[in-house]
Amino acid sequence: IAVIMTGMGADGTRGMGTLKRMGAYTIAQDEATSVVWGMPQNAIKAGYVDHVLALDDIPDGVEAILTNKER
Repeated sequence: IAVIMTGMGADGTRGMGTLKRMGAYTIAQDEATSVVWGMPQNAIKAGYVDHVLALDDIPDGVEAILTNKER
């Protein structure tokens, strides 16, 4: 599981792409709860993100993946 959160630049996007190609389930923080939405937005636009969640929902999203619960 890989999570990309608020930030700027493209280094996180490159890393997220590598993890996605290796089979990771990927989550990005949503725009509304990001201070700087550049990095999550870049990863989403690149097609590397499976799910976009608000900051407070990310822990439950990770738990749902780990316990095979539908989100």
